[in-house]
Amino acid sequence: MLKRLFKKEKIKTIHAPLSGKIIPLEDVPDPVFSQKMMGEGVAIQPHEGKVLSPVDGEVIQVIKTKHAIGLQTTDGVEVLIHIGLETVDLKGEGFNVHVATGDKVKVGQSLMEFDLEFIRQHAKSIITPVVITNSNEINQSFTVTNNQEVKAIESILITLSNQ
Repeated sequence: MLKRLFKKEKIKTIHAPLSGKIIPLEDVPDPVFSQKMMGEGVAIQPHEGKVLSPVDGEVIQVIKTKHAIGLQTTDGVEVLIHIGLETVDLKGEGFNVHVATGDKVKVGQSLMEFDLEFIRQHAKSIITPVVITNSNEINQSFTVTNNQEVKAIESILITLSNQ
């Protein structure tokens, strides 16, 4: 009991996995993301086709069509990076994934590269949601950056703290 009273609040951060313009999740033109069915988060309109690990943890899922990667931090926060909207229809074309399910990753490690222009031409949007898929299950509060632009790894995208 006393340990909990004097325990310091642990603050965790999720770095920006790509550089680009911040889009509030509510403004993403896809109800699955905008209505937060997948969880809390934010989206980025990327300036380049490089995705870096925003956290230390493990790759828990690489979607077969290569358009999304799921990570789990060392303390159990699940982060989904979903490149573009309706990119599942591209069937993996335009994506080059550098990791596999089960791989351990560190902040800044390359996860994938994608052809930004190809996706811009062949998908609904290049907007890339970054979502905490277990946000309803963890006892954390979320603060999204108030910056309008982020730089991969240099910018903090989401800060989590104990409630």
